[in-house]
Amino acid sequence: MMESEPTGPSHPAADVTQHVGYLIKRAQAALRSAMDKVLRAHGLTVPQYATLELLALSPGMSNAELARATFVTRQSGSVVLRGLQEAGLITRPATVDHGRALPTHLTEEGHRRLATVQAAVYAVEQRMVEAIPPQRMPALLADLDRLATALEE
Repeated sequence: MMESEPTGPSHPAADVTQHVGYLIKRAQAALRSAMDKVLRAHGLTVPQYATLELLALSPGMSNAELARATFVTRQSGSVVLRGLQEAGLITRPATVDHGRALPTHLTEEGHRRLATVQAAVYAVEQRMVEAIPPQRMPALLADLDRLATALEE
């Protein structure tokens, strides 16, 4: 009886550094590192910055909504909100009349800090996207969205 060759999952790239997941993670790590560097100069972390951006876009979001949208756990989201509140960048009521969610809003200082740091963060993203020919950007964005959707199902 002949032994068959072990069969594993087929993959078009023999080298793990050429796998789609690896390359996405490499790009994400490079983006995170560049953002950490510019945000550190402004006394913010990436989750704090993302929270400020989201609250500017959608005031009144709850901790759970913000945690989901910034890709952190609810517990980590609470820590982020506490830090932002202690820095005077957000306000949250101690209690609410209905439900349990505490709506969060940017303070005037939160709006100012966000405006100050946005240009630096947007410059990081611009450096990244300049590596892609402009005519290919719509397809890249659509592909990235499809990749995420395929795994969320």
